[in-house]
Amino acid sequence: MSTLLLKHARVLATMDDEGTEIPDGGVYAVDGFIQQVGPTAELPETADEVVDATDHVVIPGLINTHHHFYQTLTRAVPGAQDAGLFDWLRTLYPIWARMNPDDVFVATQTALAELALSGCTTSSDHQYLFPNGSSLDDQVGAAKTIGVRFHAARGSMSLGESKGGLPPDSVVEEEDAILADTEEVIAAFHDPAPGAMVRVVVAPCSPFSVTPDLMREAAAQARRHGVHLHTHVAETLDEEQFCLEAFGRRPVELMEDLDWAGDDVWFAHGIFINDAEVARMGANGTGVAHCPSSNMRLASGIAPVRKYLGADVRLGIGVDGSASNDGNHLIGEARQAMLLSRLAAAPSLEGGELLTARDALRVATRGSARVLGRDDVGSLEVGKCADFVAVDLNRLEYAGAWHDPVAGLLFASPTRVDMTYVQGNAVVKHGELVGVDLPEVIRRHNGAAQRLLAEG
Repeated sequence: MSTLLLKHARVLATMDDEGTEIPDGGVYAVDGFIQQVGPTAELPETADEVVDATDHVVIPGLINTHHHFYQTLTRAVPGAQDAGLFDWLRTLYPIWARMNPDDVFVATQTALAELALSGCTTSSDHQYLFPNGSSLDDQVGAAKTIGVRFHAARGSMSLGESKGGLPPDSVVEEEDAILADTEEVIAAFHDPAPGAMVRVVVAPCSPFSVTPDLMREAAAQARRHGVHLHTHVAETLDEEQFCLEAFGRRPVELMEDLDWAGDDVWFAHGIFINDAEVARMGANGTGVAHCPSSNMRLASGIAPVRKYLGADVRLGIGVDGSASNDGNHLIGEARQAMLLSRLAAAPSLEGGELLTARDALRVATRGSARVLGRDDVGSLEVGKCADFVAVDLNRLEYAGAWHDPVAGLLFASPTRVDMTYVQGNAVVKHGELVGVDLPEVIRRHNGAAQRLLAEG
C-alpha cells in the first residue's frame, strides 16, 4: 500500500457537484485513489509521499478529448500556414505519408510531454493513418514513458482520392484490415477498470474519408466490446456541403442514420450544428470535443458552446492537431474556450451570461471526463483517482491575481504547471517532467520533423 498527502494548498478547487473550493486544502490518497479531501488540519499528518502545496492553486487534472499527436512533426509548415481545412489537409497528407513507427513514437512523447507540463492528466488521441508499418502500439508504448492516461482512438481512412475521397490513396487502408486491426488493439490494450491508464476508442476519421458501411460496422464493433466512438463532425461548411451533395444529409443527420448517436459517441468540433440538432444531441447523450484554437487557426468557425451547455450536451475541451493549433497547452485551451465563447456572445449577449473561468475549467475537467465516459477522473472527490495539478502563484504571471487564484489560472497568461500527478504518481515536479530526458526527446523529434520535409 502506498500513500500520498497533498497539504496546504492556497486553494483547492474540487470541481465536485457543489463547486467546493477549500482554503488551506489537501488530498490524502491510497494506492492512487483519493480517500480524503478537505482542510489540511483534518487530513492525516503523514504519508509515504508528502507534497507541500503552500501558495499553490490545486485543481483536478485537465482532460484532453481530441488531438492528433503525430502532427507535432508538421507545425508551421509552409503552404499550410494560411489555408482552410481541406487545402491544409491536401498540403500535409503527403508529408504524413512518409512517417515511420519511430516518428509516431517520438511525436506521441512530444505531445504528451507538452500536455503534462500544461496540466493534462488524461488525453485522447485520434491517430487515423498508419504509414510504413506504424501502429497504435507505437503510441501506447510512448504514452507509458510519459505517464499520462491515454485514450487511444484507432482512427482510419478508407476512401482515397481514386474513390472520390479527400486523402491520397497512399494513406488509406482496406476496410477489412481496419476492422481486423481494431479488433486486435481492443483486445490488447483496452482496460475498462476504474483507474485505467489505457483505453481504446473506435474512430473512423470523418464522413469524407470513410464509407457509410465502415461507419456502421465500426459502431457495431465498438458496441460489441463496450468501447466508445469518435469522429470529426461539422467542422467546416465544406464538410457540410460534401455531406449534402454525397449523402443528402447534414453531418449530424448522417451520423444519426449511421448509428452514431448516444452516450458512447463524441464528435470533434461540432461547429455547424443547428438548434434542433443541439437539442437532439442533448437528449441522446452525444458529446462534443470543443477545439477553439484550431477552429480559429483554420478559420473554421465558432462552436455553439453556450447552446451545448444549455442543452446538457456532454462538452469537453480538445487541443486538436498540433499542426492546426500549433501547441499543446490545455490550460491555454480552456482560456481560449472562455474567450471565444465571449466573442461569440457579442454584441447582444443573447443566450445567457458570459462563460466564466470556472465554467471553462469545469468543461476541461468534469466535462471532458464525461465526454470520455469516465466517472473516475475529472474532480477531486473520495473514490476518484488522485489526478491533480498544482500551480505556484509566486510568479510574475500571477502578480495581482491572488484575489481569485482559481479564476486567475485562466485570466492570467497560461504557464507551465509546477506539479502534475496521475494516479498518485508524479509526472511533473518543480515544473519539470519526471523520468523523461526531454532534451533528447526534442532532439529526436526535430530530426524526424526535418527529415519528413526534406524527403519531399
